[in-house]
Amino acid sequence: MKLLRNPEVFHSLLIFIVISVPAVFVSWVWDKDFGAFTLLLCILFLVLNFLITYRRYKRIAELSMDINRILHDEENISLEKYSEGELAILQSEIYKMTVRLREQKKKLIDDKVYLADSIADISHQIRTPLTSINLLLTLLSDKDISNEKHQTLIQELYSLLSRIDWLITTLLKMSKLDAGTIVFKKENISADRLIDLATAPLLVAMELRNQNLILHADGDITIDVSWTCEAILNIVKNCMEHTPNGGTITISAGDNFLFTEIIIEDNGKGIMKEDLPYIFERFYKGKNSSDTSFGIGLALSRMIITGQNGTVKAENNAQQGAKFTIRFYKGTV
Repeated sequence: MKLLRNPEVFHSLLIFIVISVPAVFVSWVWDKDFGAFTLLLCILFLVLNFLITYRRYKRIAELSMDINRILHDEENISLEKYSEGELAILQSEIYKMTVRLREQKKKLIDDKVYLADSIADISHQIRTPLTSINLLLTLLSDKDISNEKHQTLIQELYSLLSRIDWLITTLLKMSKLDAGTIVFKKENISADRLIDLATAPLLVAMELRNQNLILHADGDITIDVSWTCEAILNIVKNCMEHTPNGGTITISAGDNFLFTEIIIEDNGKGIMKEDLPYIFERFYKGKNSSDTSFGIGLALSRMIITGQNGTVKAENNAQQGAKFTIRFYKGTV
């Protein structure tokens, strides 16, 4: 019998026999009737123990088969029939494990879909400038091209290569943030100094556009300066690109007991209502986005800010233009 192949059952049966045989022998010597009663009692106990053990192992085997079916992706399997008796505790733990496994499976599927979508988006984003580069190279190979035209095409080629370099660099930064390999430093810096560092790369471009940059900042802030400058830079750059020539971008910063707040405003067209819920999503491009936009700058900014116990919110000003509110909290939120 399969049950007797189980070492635990075989050893318990052997122990029972070793105890029962001397007991029956002694009882038989003492009194034959008492010996016969002892023998019947031992046989009855042996049969009942065997049946109970057989039923228990049968239920364990059924539970094992149900677990195997769950591991093979069968969804409609209930473990409620094991919720009573000695298997109840085991059933409860297996049910918890099953729920966790299904949650992890769903997360893995979602991650797989997200990865596939991201790869498709990245491929599309890179393919566009690569197509333009291929066209420019074809034009540059023309022997009859003028020197002026040649210089113009070279500059455009450098511009496209810079775009691809920025895209790949930004995507690598986002991948590191996603993987949790970035450890943000704790550096104390004045708010006005932080904004000066963040906006410095854009000053020439803003001057060419005749755009005014107005700063009002006080207080100190403890953050990772390099990464936070990257976040603020991307937001200000977004405002700059959506503000007309001669427009104004205002950055103000203040400090209180709960948080340090940085507000970035422009007097451009603002953010379209249907774009507001998705403006910080990766690869999302609003209705007013330029052709050169990749839709990842604001997504990177949010990842950097939230990674430092901060929040960022986008909205439209009551009068005109967009408004971004950044808060770095001094305690856990």
